[in-house]
Amino acid sequence: MSDGAVEVSDVVVRYGAKTAVGGVSLMVPRGRVLALLGHNGAGKTSLLQVCEGFRPPDQGTCRVLGLDPIADHDALMPRLGIMLQSGGFYPWATVGELLQLYASFSANPIDPDMLAERLGLHKTAKTRFRRLSGGEQQRLSLAVALIGRPELVFLDEPTAGMDTEARHTTWQLIEELRADGVSVLLTTHLLDEAERLADDVVIMREGQVAATGTPGELTAAAGIDLLEVRADPGLQPTLPFKVAETSPGEYTITGSLDAAAIAEVLAWFARAGAQVTAVNTRRRTLEDVYLALTVGKAGAVR
Repeated sequence: MSDGAVEVSDVVVRYGAKTAVGGVSLMVPRGRVLALLGHNGAGKTSLLQVCEGFRPPDQGTCRVLGLDPIADHDALMPRLGIMLQSGGFYPWATVGELLQLYASFSANPIDPDMLAERLGLHKTAKTRFRRLSGGEQQRLSLAVALIGRPELVFLDEPTAGMDTEARHTTWQLIEELRADGVSVLLTTHLLDEAERLADDVVIMREGQVAATGTPGELTAAAGIDLLEVRADPGLQPTLPFKVAETSPGEYTITGSLDAAAIAEVLAWFARAGAQVTAVNTRRRTLEDVYLALTVGKAGAVR
């Protein structure tokens, strides 16, 4: 058995003359969460459609749980949970009716009432889909994706429109899925969500993979962009970085600061005979990395 729940190799997706995905390769290991990030139009949705079996790639290959999403569609679907951003539900059906319906499609479903309770849908069981708020519709979509006990879940913007409580409940569910050995491929525009949930991150830009790695690897590669030094007040450091004395004896140094740069800063204070009493650093966040790669923000990942 392959270690990859999803294995994409050199996949190309075209719409006429436009190339939406230009030779992307990635793998979602079994029992891990991969966050697929990128701005609108980066190719994420087209790539998900290939993985979910909604369209074949124009070039390249895709294997999902060891199967071809197109040729083995009927065998694969019962093993997947797919949460779409919108659509697909009959507007006059109630929440309870929809959960019972989708539970009937599975040989071993989660109890619909228990799942509704967990996702805060029990109070809307008799509410028609068309009258649900955007966040409630998202929670119902998540419930439908999970009700069949899938081995692999695709989550497209899973917490869009949710309030804080529902978002945290969703995060807990995703973490429980991983603990149970379920693989998750999610897209999100919430970088704190990706940083919290993802074991692995793939950042796409214009149909290509711009960066891949764990959140820790990506932020470590981006380096440190702020250094705070506490020393004697009134010094005038001459350094190739921006230095500001924000309060007496509190110096803030900003820039692209690797280990050699930090050593250079501290060496200057030592040569000045200053007594350094504290040193703090701020590593770039996943959001910093994402912005650097997708919109060309200054201080890009090295």
